[in-house]
Amino acid sequence: MLASSSQLLQVTTPFSTVLHFPTPILPRHWSNNSPMSETVVYHYLDLGRLGRGEVVNLFLRDAGLDFKTVRYAYDSTWPATKEKLREQGLSPTGLLPIIEYKGTKLSQHIPILRYLSRELGGYDGETSYEKYIVDQAADLYIDWRAAWVASLGDASDDYKNKIVPQYYALVAKYYAESKGPYLLGDKISYTDFAVFQSIDNERRTETLPDNLPESLQKLVDAMNERPKIAAFIRETA
Repeated sequence: MLASSSQLLQVTTPFSTVLHFPTPILPRHWSNNSPMSETVVYHYLDLGRLGRGEVVNLFLRDAGLDFKTVRYAYDSTWPATKEKLREQGLSPTGLLPIIEYKGTKLSQHIPILRYLSRELGGYDGETSYEKYIVDQAADLYIDWRAAWVASLGDASDDYKNKIVPQYYALVAKYYAESKGPYLLGDKISYTDFAVFQSIDNERRTETLPDNLPESLQKLVDAMNERPKIAAFIRETA
């Protein structure tokens, strides 16, 4: 049975600021020794390990970037908060996640990952064909994420018996072709974080297939063994 929305919101992430109504957002500037010259500010809902924003969260941690986390309560205050985010110019749509980076506000989690990958010079494939493979699998994930969100609270038979099996079968095919554990073989890409989180989120909402394809299980095992991700999982298990 799918967990209730109230149950899903019980998990919280340490070292975060949870805001019910955000104070005016002012420009922030820090210096640090990370690959980027300024501290990143990561804005997302207080959903524990669920949702789009947590894909970005894992990526930031794995990349070793210095970032500040700002969380927003997802409760009766959210509509007012959402409007406030628009008014303050933090989020043009009022949606999260948002990343503040070098005076720029980045929105939409997959474009955020692509942008940061280019900034870091990694996580995105080396050849045009590798970049195509990474983008192609990311598009499959985006379609799945939209269906997953629509299913929250009452997953339909169509979602459980058609959409989910089809998604994992397609994605698993690409991973099997690379011989894994990552989409690009032994090179991690931003899409690996998205697929890993899709599996994690399905497990939390009890909609994950009983038998995960072998190529995807290899991905899960490899991601769980990455030091910074392993440390974060221990903190938030």
